[in-house]
Amino acid sequence: MQVRKSGEAPSGRSFTGEARRSQIIAATIETIADLGYGQASFARIAERAGLSSTRLISYHFAGKDELMSAAVAEVYGHIGRFMAGRMAGVTSARDALRTYITALVGYIADNRSRMRAMMEIFLNFRGEDGVSRSYDAGSENDAIGHVQRILRDGQRGGEFRHFDTFVMAATLQRALDGLPFLLENRPDLDLAACAEELVTLFDLATRNGP
Repeated sequence: MQVRKSGEAPSGRSFTGEARRSQIIAATIETIADLGYGQASFARIAERAGLSSTRLISYHFAGKDELMSAAVAEVYGHIGRFMAGRMAGVTSARDALRTYITALVGYIADNRSRMRAMMEIFLNFRGEDGVSRSYDAGSENDAIGHVQRILRDGQRGGEFRHFDTFVMAATLQRALDGLPFLLENRPDLDLAACAEELVTLFDLATRNGP
């Protein structure tokens, strides 16, 4: 096991540097959520973070592309830690599927600013070639793969009927990923009711028997 020097962060940066980076990333997410991607300039982010100069952002991030990528990674990491905590200790596949749906919808309900920022980045963060820089195929594959494992476990244990687990997992994940977009048009959407409808829908679609 590698031993770090006192005051050194896991990446080799100082803990002070890591704290500053986290502060900038948090301010970036808040700025995008409040003002939109196009208005999230370094000047506005620096103001939100309480920084004296935009040079402090440039010191930690090579440019806006790197800062946006870090913001996306931060939100994905936050979601991952939250979901891991909620899924811990769940045993049956049917309970796991219900917990996955209700936990992720609950996260979306309680973290609307983060999800609005992610939506803005997803729609606008593109390279010079026009290709989206925010789409993270790895994270999407991880999410679909996790649901697939739940579905396969349910099939092996007789809880779920036979079906294509990839198609079912991708359909479920797309339904959940679409909720932040629905909230833009329907901010009063009852997400708790949505969660229950999705649980019922996918329970009926997957269960083995009546």
